[in-house]
Amino acid sequence: MSEHPRPYPGQELSVGEVAERSGVPVSALHFYEREGLISSRRTSGNQRRFRREVLRRLSFIRIAQRVGIPLAEVRASLDSLPDGRTPTRADWERLSAQWREELDHRIRRLEQLRDDFTGCIGCGCLSIDRCGLVNPHDRLGEDGPGPRRLVG
Repeated sequence: MSEHPRPYPGQELSVGEVAERSGVPVSALHFYEREGLISSRRTSGNQRRFRREVLRRLSFIRIAQRVGIPLAEVRASLDSLPDGRTPTRADWERLSAQWREELDHRIRRLEQLRDDFTGCIGCGCLSIDRCGLVNPHDRLGEDGPGPRRLVG
């Protein structure tokens, strides 16, 4: 048996084909569609059909997610593209440059946290007045002596 012909042969994919080609689970495709990150049309039989360009859009979404860009920012970036088009190489360069500053800031914060954490392990929490993680600038000391985090 042959598959039903598509209105635009080679231009539309079923949800299963998109999942297979992109590696994105069907449930995630449905979620992305509900969130307005991707779109499809419905056939007369109420089946989803996606344009092939959705594969590039999904790659864009997944790469952004992998580096920690929140979906709200991804959606805003995609919404900034004219006519909801698929991101081009130039779009990616522009958007990734915007995200790079935020990623650099996160990296600096994580490195500082890592360095503070190493110092914390060395103190064994006996010097809580100097702990940059739990008690920066000895703020807990203002509440009185003793284990302030454990007392009501």
